[in-house]
Amino acid sequence: MTIEANDPALAIAEKPASLRPVLEWIARRAEPVVIGLAAILIGLALFSLFILAVGKSPVTLFQLMYTGGFGSWFSVQNSLSRAAPLLLTALCVALPARLGLVIIGGEGAVVLGGVAAAAMALPLAGTAPVFLTLILMAIAAMVVGGIWIGLAGFLRHYRGVNETISSLLLSYIAIALMNQFVEGMLRDPASLNKPSTRPLPADYMLGKIPGMDVHWGLVIGILACIVSWIVIEATSYGFAARIAGGNVRAAQIQGLPVGKLIAGFTALAGSFAGLAGMIEVAAVQGSANASLAAGYGYTGILVAFLARHNPLAIIPVAILLGGIDASGGLIQRRMGLPDATVLVLQGTLFIVILFCETFYGRFKIFNPDLWKRSL
Repeated sequence: MTIEANDPALAIAEKPASLRPVLEWIARRAEPVVIGLAAILIGLALFSLFILAVGKSPVTLFQLMYTGGFGSWFSVQNSLSRAAPLLLTALCVALPARLGLVIIGGEGAVVLGGVAAAAMALPLAGTAPVFLTLILMAIAAMVVGGIWIGLAGFLRHYRGVNETISSLLLSYIAIALMNQFVEGMLRDPASLNKPSTRPLPADYMLGKIPGMDVHWGLVIGILACIVSWIVIEATSYGFAARIAGGNVRAAQIQGLPVGKLIAGFTALAGSFAGLAGMIEVAAVQGSANASLAAGYGYTGILVAFLARHNPLAIIPVAILLGGIDASGGLIQRRMGLPDATVLVLQGTLFIVILFCETFYGRFKIFNPDLWKRSL
């Protein structure tokens, strides 16, 4: 029996098969989106119960949260400014995660990066060109931040020290060192009530994006996310890191330099967090002081996990979290709730996101390998 090439039945039978690659592509990429959105909705529902328990209206709170974060052009710009350091601190978590490492000590790299940037600016501000001063401040901050987080990676690979614990403890050491420098050898004698380094001259501050009341740190953070995505997805270095993250033993058998990958990726991650500290000094604070420890390193953990450690997905998630953070003051004034209310929301979201991690790979619809071949 022969089948003609123009047989309509054959064409109908082959049509679904031609769609399978497209459906597989959609299914694999839909899983993090669907589960991530579900985690956010569940977290918001649990947070609503908390708000009801304290006698407030969740609807009013979410309305104020939207108004304070994105309800006006002023609010949007405020949210974008707050998102800038989150882009970089999230990369401090996302990049090592590709190697299976959980680094949560970005806060330490932020504060030391800010101190290093301020120390570099002290002899240069007023004498060296503005652009050269800012470049050297960024380099100093990135080097210090890279060494600090790279130390956690070094200890993990060469001494077997858990990187989560070591990076967290290093954060406390970093904050203590910052206080020592700011209140000691780097202190400006004119800073009486709030010890800080000597302030940067106004013309040495990182400027604003034309037409916006948002500093250039936002652009730097977005470019860092794009470059990180290219490194991970389009280079042999990134491919080797993904292999090592999937199975370290297999990577070692294949001859991949696992130790160098761990040290390199953690150092790169720390350099981004250090750069966030430099931006805080050069664009927001104007000097290094205790305000550097604003929690950006810890919020970056939530951003990275919510974005599934995808550098491109970090961009919208950081803007969303920046908007939530920007709404804290409005919530405090209008509802009489403490400014830390948004921290409760962030903590609730983080717990739910970690819980939802257990659902990845469990739904047949998102796993084309379990589909019937007849589809």
